[in-house]
Amino acid sequence: MGARLTEANAEHGDACSHKNQQHTSCSDCRLHSICLPIALEASDIARLDQIIERSSSLERGQMACEEDQPFTSLYALRTGSLKAYRLTADGKEQITGFYLPGELFGVDGIAQNRHLTSVMALETSSICEIPFTRLEELSALIPDLQRHVFKIMSQEIAQDQQLITLLSKNSAEQRVAALLLNLSRRSARLKLSSTALRLPMSRTDIGNYLGLTVETVSRIFSRFQKAGMLEVEKREIHICNSDILAELAG
Repeated sequence: MGARLTEANAEHGDACSHKNQQHTSCSDCRLHSICLPIALEASDIARLDQIIERSSSLERGQMACEEDQPFTSLYALRTGSLKAYRLTADGKEQITGFYLPGELFGVDGIAQNRHLTSVMALETSSICEIPFTRLEELSALIPDLQRHVFKIMSQEIAQDQQLITLLSKNSAEQRVAALLLNLSRRSARLKLSSTALRLPMSRTDIGNYLGLTVETVSRIFSRFQKAGMLEVEKREIHICNSDILAELAG
């Protein structure tokens, strides 16, 4: 069904191998235009590259970081996909977001020096670890890098506010439509198709994130397909009419 969100693995995997393979610098990684400030000079990228630690792959279900774990680093996802979640008072999982290649996470740990969410691999994934103390030191010397870190923090706040609005006011159809459009935009940012997507998360995860039952999510996908907005085959989604979907999402 065309390009997929998870095709970022194949497209970028050869350029972003983990530390046990041939070392790849940030400037060589095909994702650097996404997760690094565009204004950085080559010499500044080289300095940043010296502090980044490239991890081995995470298998599906393995943790990138855990709730209440001491905060020491920010992370950039190189390949695969992740979900972030918190545990409620009764021990249930509440998903707070999903991460795709080129996106940074771990910012939630800055304020209290501990991570407020756990981040788990939805499939085989790999990450870059950026020690925060060294990043602070480097940011003081590279203003564009410091502004980029502030931008990431601002985006995290904006996403939290959007989720609160999404869950408190929108209908079930609006919630699903908004999520699909969000994934479409992020897929396009990876230079993949904005209309042919393979969802890395399950219907159960979607329902958890949007505050819906898995049965409701499945019914809405079927309803959208009957209305001609989508073609759905398990996790393969083809957006047939993004304008109507955007109008529905508001």
